[in-house]
Amino acid sequence: MNADTLLWSLLLGVIVVAAAAAIIIPTVRNSSTAPPPGAVGTALGAALTAAALGIAGSGTAPASEVPAGSGQVRTVDVVLGDMTVSPSHVTVAPGDSLVLRVRNEDTQVHDLVVETGARTPRLAPGDSATLQVGTVTEPIDAWCTVLGHSAAGMRMRIDTTDTADSADSPDTPAGADSGPPAPLPLSAEMSDDWQPRDAVLPPAPDRTEHEVEIRVTETELEVAPGVRQSVWTFGGDVPGPVLRGKVGDVFTVTFVNDGTMGHGIDFHASSLAPDEPMRTINPGERLTYRFRAEKAGAWVYHCSTSPMLQHIGNGMYGAVIIDPPDLEPVDREYLLVQGELYLGEPGSADQVARMRAGEPDAWVFNGVAAGYAHAPLTAEVGERVRIWVVAAGPTSGTSFHIVGAQFDTVYKEGAYLVRRGDAGGAQALDLAVAQGGFVETVFPEAGSYPFVDHDMRHAENGARGFFTITE
Repeated sequence: MNADTLLWSLLLGVIVVAAAAAIIIPTVRNSSTAPPPGAVGTALGAALTAAALGIAGSGTAPASEVPAGSGQVRTVDVVLGDMTVSPSHVTVAPGDSLVLRVRNEDTQVHDLVVETGARTPRLAPGDSATLQVGTVTEPIDAWCTVLGHSAAGMRMRIDTTDTADSADSPDTPAGADSGPPAPLPLSAEMSDDWQPRDAVLPPAPDRTEHEVEIRVTETELEVAPGVRQSVWTFGGDVPGPVLRGKVGDVFTVTFVNDGTMGHGIDFHASSLAPDEPMRTINPGERLTYRFRAEKAGAWVYHCSTSPMLQHIGNGMYGAVIIDPPDLEPVDREYLLVQGELYLGEPGSADQVARMRAGEPDAWVFNGVAAGYAHAPLTAEVGERVRIWVVAAGPTSGTSFHIVGAQFDTVYKEGAYLVRRGDAGGAQALDLAVAQGGFVETVFPEAGSYPFVDHDMRHAENGARGFFTITE
């Protein structure tokens, strides 16, 4: 290489660096320094042309190493919202550069990261950023990194024109598991430090105003014998705190997000416009949710943030009991909230796939598979026992049954189906997802009475326990 050629190569290198520096700085919405897309394309095109001339002039690289594309810049507007990335598929010519102008039009925080390492910052609702993907020579995946959002569908595929027609489905980015775990050891012993959830339901407080604080907590709990699972909770337990009152009572709930992602709360016992009280709040934020209990019933509450399938499936549910005006006294009251257990990393691809298929690892009463088989509920012969049941789902209901007992009272979704003194009785309380009610029985003699969800798939996989009845 002669001196003139070397000088031109060095000069052209300076031009390339200067042009690249002018165009690869990420631009956030409303930035006064953002170059217009036309200027970006012109600058990068000039830089790439200069680089190509420099390489050819130097004689140090064969022409086959130059990208096959036109060296142009393609700019694509991308919208994040409703658990989607739109468009979800972008195609560019090999060797062209790609710029994504990303805008979050959702009500919660999102971002977009490319597997090459380029990424936007976390974008609050309404915020935008420019993502410089760079030169595209092969297929690339991009996704939202907020926990669970990728598995819920927030993914993008970037293809080149020579692979788009033949490309296989994109691999799932980040969070894929190796497969479903082995069946749970439900007959094994619970850990020595395990404490069963107290299923006793205290009577409604003797007041008409109720002030409650519910804090989001991400924690780890024993969910089956010797099995611990990361869960998202209201108040550190599954289900969340129980609220109980009477028709006409007013509940003021201070909801605090101590978690690491956005959450909301939806009380089915309330009747109001959801816009404000059920909105998603970010970590460190709080809101006040105030409602009057207008109707009696056994009501579910749950996280109101999308994707709700994941939030409920990872433990974010609870119950509100509003007594019917004519509720008669009983000797004992219990509350069982039935839910589903999905093992694995919360929000991972494998876990979410099982949620979508309605294939949990177990079904649970009050957050633990077969927990009350290890710590039975109790009563005495001749006592009247009322059992409230709420089906939290998120994908299946229940057919609650006590082996060896008959129900002489059945209350479901705000109405009595069977009452004391009726000639007929009932054998099960059937509840769809998000329904609730109660049954009453008097155990005739001492013994162990299993209670189950009579869908035997559920009972044999955790939705079971015992009543121990003594004289």
